[in-house]
Formats: sequence, C-alpha cells, structure tokens
Amino acid sequence: MSVRCCRGRLSVWAAVCVLVLCWFYIYPGSRLPRDKEIVEEVRRHGGAWHRNQTGIDSYRKLLTECCDPQRMFAVTKENSPLGKVLWYDGEFYHSHTVNNDTYPLFAQDNPLHLPLKKCAVVGNGGILRHSECGKDIDRADFIMRCNLPPLSKYVDDVGSRTHLVTANPSIIVKRFQSLLWSRKNFVESMKAYGSGHIYMPAFSMKPGTDPSLRAYYALADASSNLTMLFANPEFLRTVGKFWKGHNVHARRLSTGLFLVSLALGVCEEVTVYGFWPFSVGLDGRPISHHYYDNILPYKWVHAMPEEFVQLWHLHKSGTLRMEVGRCPTPQEGRS
Repeated sequence: MSVRCCRGRLSVWAAVCVLVLCWFYIYPGSRLPRDKEIVEEVRRHGGAWHRNQTGIDSYRKLLTECCDPQRMFAVTKENSPLGKVLWYDGEFYHSHTVNNDTYPLFAQDNPLHLPLKKCAVVGNGGILRHSECGKDIDRADFIMRCNLPPLSKYVDDVGSRTHLVTANPSIIVKRFQSLLWSRKNFVESMKAYGSGHIYMPAFSMKPGTDPSLRAYYALADASSNLTMLFANPEFLRTVGKFWKGHNVHARRLSTGLFLVSLALGVCEEVTVYGFWPFSVGLDGRPISHHYYDNILPYKWVHAMPEEFVQLWHLHKSGTLRMEVGRCPTPQEGRS
C-alpha cells in the first residue's frame, strides 16, 4: 500500500514538473530580463546605428513568405471577393461573408504606392514627450500612427504629417459614443490626419464590426479626404503567428507591432518612434505611459516588453532604427 502511495505522489509531482516546464516553454516572457535591466542595456548600447541591407532584405522576405503584407494587409476587392468568408482573428467561430453591403466598401487593391522608401512608425509612448522628434518624423516619406493620437499640441515632439493612422473600434465606442448620435465631432477630429488612410480592424472582434462600418459611412457622408481601409484578419492572424515564433507571447499583439510588421514588409527603410513600455526613461526619470496621458493598458492583453526586446534586436542588427530619446537636430547629425 505504501509503495502505491509513494508511486502516486511521484506521479503527481512528475505531472506538476511537466506542467511547469511547459509553462516556461510556452510563456518564455517569464524569463525576460527585468525592465531595469532592459533600460540599462539600451543605455549601454548608446545611439550608434548602422544600416544592414542584408538584414532588411531578409526580414522583408520572411514577412512576405508568411504574411504577404503587400497584398494582404487590408481587405480589398482583389483578395476578398463576393462570397469570401473572413474569419475573425480575435474570436473563435465568428466570421463575416463578404456580401453586397460590405464588398463596395473595400479598396480595389493595395492603395499604397509601393515600394515605400523611408517610413516612420510612430507609437504613443511617453518617451516622445520633449523628444523634439517632430521634424525628424515629418521628413519621412510615409508616416504611420497608432490609434488616433492627438497631434496639434505635440507637433514639436511627434510631427504633424500622417499617411496612415489606426483606429481601434473601442475608441469609436468610448470617445464618439459608437457614432450612434452626432457624427460631427468624429469627422472634425479626423481632419488632423490630412488626406491619408484610416486603418481599422473591423473584422477582428465581432463587437467592433458595426462601429467600424459606421466610421466608414460617417467619413463617406461628409466627403472626407480620408480613405478607410479595413485590416485583413488573415494578415493580422499570420503576423501574430510570426511574432509568436519570435518569442512574443500575448493574447494579442499591440497595434504598433502590427504597423512595424507592415512597414518591414513594404518599406525600404523603417524608423520607429515612441515604442517604450517602461515607466522610466534613459535618464532614470519617470515618464508617462503615453506622451499625452498616463492611462495604462489592460493587463494580460499585450506583451509590450517582449515586443520591445524583439524590436531592439532588430535595431542592433541594423534592420530598423529605434529612436528612444531626444532626436538629434540636423546640425548635430546622427552617429
């Protein structure tokens, strides 16, 4: 009897050990360096950066093979004809069949004039505050921004030009009351982004579909200069799998990493600004989560430090450039 009990206990402990090992294998983020260690690593590296054309070409090839961003980043008439089933990437068992109501809303094909040359992907990190990166950002040929950020009060730090800006449906719901009442405030707010594109994940989560479609109609009815693009859920799904294979494990990638993935696939040179998920800057002083507020993201949704580590590796290899401090003036030049 005692032998059986011992064997039973050993089996339980063996099962526990296997589960622990599986946890560490599936969620390597638990083995990430602490935030302070990552900041120290960035500080030690300094500001030197050297372009690596081989690395740039290699990453573009990897992303083209897995995700085909040039053709698939947005839902278009070309990749999503009538009758095509769009499976939501953020929810299981939900889909949308392209019909006569939604098909006319899609662009004919990729609306971006490829290849794009110098691209700037602008996150919303608090590290942008007092960075004086605005002029540097505005010199890019194509500028991508995340989640309808405010610009006018922060032009010196974030610039004023925009070619593509994302809009999470939750913003439409919270900030503009789902566009169920007046749409004037929404249309007026969108004028800050000029005549570029708004990029919305209308087919990622079912509750986000109707607000996204209302945003489309609000801009169309107002004859806005902005063009609405809907993120292709197949692209979002494959990009998520790509980064999971590179040790980014999260319920969902951040909007910023989706944009960086797009940029690496369609741009000749990529510079990233405002990607800094830490509460202190390189000088050790506390900084806000966003350059315009200190509202923290929901826990367990994104894995921002993991994303930063991967982007920092790409920076050190010369595949993209990350600006994580004050931008140099033209007189100062770059190291």
